[in-house]
Amino acid sequence: MSLEEVVVGAVGKAHGLRGDVAIDVRTDEPERRFADGAVLRAEGDARGTLTIASTRWHSGRLLARFVEANDRTAVEQLRGVVLVVDVPSDEVPEDEDEYYDRQLIGLDVLAADGTRVGEVTEVIHLPVQDALVVRTTDGERLIPFVAALVPDVDLKAGTCTLADVRGLLDDEAEVAGPDEPVDGAAEVEA
Repeated sequence: MSLEEVVVGAVGKAHGLRGDVAIDVRTDEPERRFADGAVLRAEGDARGTLTIASTRWHSGRLLARFVEANDRTAVEQLRGVVLVVDVPSDEVPEDEDEYYDRQLIGLDVLAADGTRVGEVTEVIHLPVQDALVVRTTDGERLIPFVAALVPDVDLKAGTCTLADVRGLLDDEAEVAGPDEPVDGAAEVEA
């Protein structure tokens, strides 16, 4: 079984005096990756591993306490450390409509007619939704990763298919005239 390194978070600022620290969560499964006893590694750091002693949510932030750093002074030294875990390469999310970033990167991107138009090079996590960075022959494009625009992801085939939406991959989308509604837009009466 091969393993893959996955970023799950980054250590933020200390909270209180007892060693709690805010975590910038970078996983959709914080309850799994930051469970009590979970062992994380500091990416590219000689500090080795960090074991989760406990976690709790406070004002929308995940606070963690590490076995190896049990006071404010110790956790302040960890600020900015990126936390990683090794996961089996074939591990998949529990929900069949969810994907790990590593599953999407490298997929061939197909137009609605099946023509290859690019490749997913990155997944960006934005506040409202995620976006796929797609490298095309005309440069990079950001595609919102929502079912209406990316209706099919086939991991076995190594592809994701885009909806037939005008302007999704073009620099210059056609602009409707003053009396023409844009495709898919509802007409509004004054």
